[in-house]
Amino acid sequence: MDLFDYKAFDSSGAKSDGQIEAKDKQHALTQLKQQGLLITEIKAFQSQKSILQFSSKVSLADLEFLTAELSLLLQSGVRIDKGIDIIRRTKAKPALANMLRDLNSELKKGNSLSSAFRAQPDIFDPLYCNLIELGEESGNLSEIFSDLAKDLKFKRDLRSKIIGSLTYPLVILAVCLLSVFFIFNVIIPKMSIMFSDAQELPWYTELMLGASNWMTANQSYLIFAIFLGSIGLLYGSKQAGFIQWWQRVSLKLPIIQNAVTTIERIRFNSGLSMMIKSGVPIDKALALSSGNVKNHLLRRELEIARTKVKQGSALALALRQTSLYPDFFVSLLEVGEESGNLERVFEEIANRSRQDFESWTTRMTTLIEPLMILFMGGFVGSVVVIMLLSMVSLNDIGF
Repeated sequence: MDLFDYKAFDSSGAKSDGQIEAKDKQHALTQLKQQGLLITEIKAFQSQKSILQFSSKVSLADLEFLTAELSLLLQSGVRIDKGIDIIRRTKAKPALANMLRDLNSELKKGNSLSSAFRAQPDIFDPLYCNLIELGEESGNLSEIFSDLAKDLKFKRDLRSKIIGSLTYPLVILAVCLLSVFFIFNVIIPKMSIMFSDAQELPWYTELMLGASNWMTANQSYLIFAIFLGSIGLLYGSKQAGFIQWWQRVSLKLPIIQNAVTTIERIRFNSGLSMMIKSGVPIDKALALSSGNVKNHLLRRELEIARTKVKQGSALALALRQTSLYPDFFVSLLEVGEESGNLERVFEEIANRSRQDFESWTTRMTTLIEPLMILFMGGFVGSVVVIMLLSMVSLNDIGF
């Protein structure tokens, strides 16, 4: 089945456009005429690609949009296949539109909705698919989609917070590097003319001029090395070995360790709260929520805790032995076990952890900003002082 874009007028004379699936263009025209449409234009669907479009993957924002829209349409009484088709025809992004077309194809084959989602594991994780299956069995899909949409928004906000916390320091670092480049390649070479006739210069002046000459002479090599390093880092960040190495290192660095464990605690507890709310048994909920945890070492700890729970250990006692739960959160878990209200406890832990992470990012940003400015000011100031001292020494030599 191919996809066609069309523009037409309906029986009332109003403009209508959208997409339709058919074997070929002629069949598409026939279907549209049967709907009482007067076709003005029809053409095969083409994904819109541009120079700025680096990826054709469905983004987290797209997935949140889809999930929230499906929840709303189901609450309005729209069938799931019709709802998917409506979203696809509302000018969805090409990647999302293609994915929705595949979903509809699976549904037309008679497969269940959860099976259709499982056919695209790169987009829908096991937790998402299992909750959809649970919603199909209970007949409560709209509420499941609503909870999933909230969870996806939570994840998207968390990702934005992480990116935001890294952006400012990186910008300051880039400004520092550009300042160094400008000073050693422009300012110092121009001022070095003053010292060209001097027979003897102070050691700090010679050091500064030597560094400037070296940087100017090897400028192309430096740029090439930075470029290769960036490419290598980008490539390595996608390799399993590098990722696991960094995950191990990040848990050993004092400042970063706290942020990593807090982020993973948010991921684990938000998923666990949603699973328990949907009626998933604690054993299965632990297994699926562990999949939300990115760090393989922490995920391994949670798998061990799950095994202990299966063997009869108390949940709070098992999770106490992981790195994700300080004593305060363990106390909350014990209260939740006693009261039978674990869903609320896990949600509370996720919310408190999010507040902790926001406080951490605020502190780090507040600390890094003056340090970066101090470094840049100190470097530029040092160059200025050296230049002034060099000029003074040059005058002394002249006397």
